[in-house]
Amino acid sequence: MTKIKQVWQLLNTLLNTDIRDLGKPGEIAEAGAEVSKAGLELAIALGLLGTPAAPMAAIPAGLSFVGLARKGVNLYRDKAKGTTKLEEWAAIAFPLAYLESFDQLVRENDWLQQKIGSGISNQAAKSQLDQLGELQLDQKLIEDALTYFPESRLGQALNQQLSEYLKQAGLNQYNIPIVTGWVAWGIYPIINKLLSYESETITKPLQLTRTAARETQATQKYSSIESYLTEQISPHTNNPLLQSQWKVLGENFTLPDIYVPLEAHLVDKNGKIDKQANPVNLEQWAKEQLTNPDKQGQVLFIQAKPGRVKSVFCRMFANWVREHLHPIWTPILIRLRDIDAFENNIENTLRAAVKADFVKSDDGWLTDRNTRFLFVLDGFDELRMEGRTTGGIEKFLKQVGNFQTSCQQNSQLGHRFLVTGRELALHGIEQFLPRNLERVEIALMNDQLQQQWLGKWSNLVGEDKANAFGEFLQDQNCPERVKELAREPLLLYLLAAMHRDDEISLEMFEGTSRADAKVLIYQKALDWVLTQQRSQELNLELTEQETEGLRRILTEAGLCVTQSGGEWTSIAMIEERLKGDDQARNLLEKARERIGDNPLRNALAAFYLRPASAAGVTEGAVEFVHKSFAEFLCAQRLVESLKEWVLVEPRRRRGGFLVSREKLAEEVYDLLGYGGLTWEIVEYMMALLDDSNSVKYFTFVLTVRPFLNCVNLNGVDLSSADLRGTYFSDVNLKNANLIGANLLGANLSEANLIGADLKMANLIDADLSNADLSNADLNLTNLIQANLSSANLNDAELNCANLMGANFNNANLNDADLKLANLLDANLSDANLSGVDLDGITWDEHTNWENVRGLETAYNVPKGLKQLLSLSPPNPPPDAPNS
Repeated sequence: MTKIKQVWQLLNTLLNTDIRDLGKPGEIAEAGAEVSKAGLELAIALGLLGTPAAPMAAIPAGLSFVGLARKGVNLYRDKAKGTTKLEEWAAIAFPLAYLESFDQLVRENDWLQQKIGSGISNQAAKSQLDQLGELQLDQKLIEDALTYFPESRLGQALNQQLSEYLKQAGLNQYNIPIVTGWVAWGIYPIINKLLSYESETITKPLQLTRTAARETQATQKYSSIESYLTEQISPHTNNPLLQSQWKVLGENFTLPDIYVPLEAHLVDKNGKIDKQANPVNLEQWAKEQLTNPDKQGQVLFIQAKPGRVKSVFCRMFANWVREHLHPIWTPILIRLRDIDAFENNIENTLRAAVKADFVKSDDGWLTDRNTRFLFVLDGFDELRMEGRTTGGIEKFLKQVGNFQTSCQQNSQLGHRFLVTGRELALHGIEQFLPRNLERVEIALMNDQLQQQWLGKWSNLVGEDKANAFGEFLQDQNCPERVKELAREPLLLYLLAAMHRDDEISLEMFEGTSRADAKVLIYQKALDWVLTQQRSQELNLELTEQETEGLRRILTEAGLCVTQSGGEWTSIAMIEERLKGDDQARNLLEKARERIGDNPLRNALAAFYLRPASAAGVTEGAVEFVHKSFAEFLCAQRLVESLKEWVLVEPRRRRGGFLVSREKLAEEVYDLLGYGGLTWEIVEYMMALLDDSNSVKYFTFVLTVRPFLNCVNLNGVDLSSADLRGTYFSDVNLKNANLIGANLLGANLSEANLIGADLKMANLIDADLSNADLSNADLNLTNLIQANLSSANLNDAELNCANLMGANFNNANLNDADLKLANLLDANLSDANLSGVDLDGITWDEHTNWENVRGLETAYNVPKGLKQLLSLSPPNPPPDAPNS
């Protein structure tokens, strides 16, 4: 038997004598693979490159550790007399492969370079190698090392030496086992490659062991994790389905070619943007949060409005972590839309979502001290909870928050969560969110980021076209609303691509509103796709009728995707809905004759759709590249039917209507019975409808609410909207922005208007009976003849409001502010006015105060009113001065 130190004494002499030979380029050296400073330090600490006190300057420039194990074996064989024995080969190959694995890990990991690249003291580098040097190398020890190196005596001895080095370098007790675990696993490909160069003298005694080792290693989690990262996270994946997710719509370039870092606003614990703080670079913020040991109990929580490319950020950031932080952090990207069932135990939910071998084959995959995952959970607004029950988002986020806390408290876990989703989905549930959320909201692109984006665009389309588009945005005739939309990454791309293809001009945006401009962009994008971006099979001088048939296919696809939950739909479902459409059916039959394949599948492939990646539906299912496309197309489909339903004149015939009441109800249920109409779709519909009939259409939509009882307008922005006569009964408008909105005659009975902003709104003749207006802002609001009977106006602001003739019968005005309000002819009978402020109100003998309650506790009651009602002034506060 041979002791390691007997071989190393000679090897150390050879390496120090011929160290410059290691720096020479050779058949296995790689350009740009210079050894890391940390790798050199460990080599010195192990006694491989001189003594620990040797100056670093003595190391030749350009020294590479790539292929170090083979170089060392060859150097030993050349200089030593006689044939190399198996024990001598192992004494050289395993330690040098270990050092090579460590150096490779450091060179690929930015975080490790920063942590251990600063050097350690000579004293700290003096590792005692007695335990390692005294190991008796025999075939059994070598076979154990080859079979499962991390648990072998040789592997444990080298891990111990590396652990001491990392401890001296400043790594904590949680990071050290991750590094040593991955370094130990990383020697296998190096050893296997080294053995491929060896003669039978070395390989024959190990043949059976190598076979067993390969079979064992094939099921090891480390190999499975690396495969997962390559196939699921890397943009260079061989998976066609995932390759499509790195593509930019119908272009031939990918996301990294056009992506620029985003900015984000900090969000406080109450869900409000911190306006005092400057925006942060989103990527930098996420990196700092991830690597900050004081933030380990926090969930990184990123909210965003549509079009802010949050899903693109998730994919880009997960890949950045793969490239620069793995294995200190290993990214796991999960689209929440793809989860079919949510377990009570979040660990089981995660296991089902990941599906990789390292999860399936290891019950303790979350408690392995050698792995630590960053779970990137994209799309909390798209959670497919069972039946999409109310409370699904809150329940899941609570699970995430609790598990993150457990990860902070349990060193065997230590994982982190990054969650993204649409901001609108949080309205009304902020108080139920976990308290350990570190929240930001993706901001619009500023001038600097927009210029960076244009720079990347220039690389793709040429400087002339990029400059022309920049001038388009800067032109004084470019509407401000279009410039605002160009700060949303998705719309910026659409504008740039259409401008490149001469599909948009300044003239086309004249006289459009902000919502109209967005719809116009989507309409032009749809036209652009239909005429410029078709697949080759369909780009065959289609007639106007055929183009319209394609448009019908897309709108039906948008409806199907929305009805399926806003994520994906089966091609069979689209085909079924198109059976009654002659134009679409004829087009598909002609295409089938030309290309002999499924024509619908080919048609959909050209129009911002891709194969769905949800479990079990990868065949015969599609999803839109961006959710906004599906919503817009769904809105178009609904508007078409609304026009048919509401414009009844064309449907008349002698003696009645073309369609019976029962048939109309069937059509309404067919389109709206799924109950998933979102505010984004409603907003598109309002912009798509003709101005002259928009109120009629929109009123009709809200009138058929057995179908629309899931409409949630919580926090919606309807400022200055013309909503005359709208049916908003029992609708959730909590925290809605209705500043200056025209709600003349609108029905808001039993509506939830808690915290809504109704400043300067027109609510003349509006029905607000039984509505909840607590904490609402009604300053300067016109409520002439409005019905507020039994309404809750607790803590509401009614400063300078015009309440002439309004009905407040049995209303709750507790602690409301009515300063300078006009109460002429108002009916306040049986109303609760406890603590109300009546300073400066206008009233007359027609104002009804019958059976009013709590007025004795009201403030600033007019003297005449006190006399009329024989009121005593309320007791002054104890510290008030004597009058």
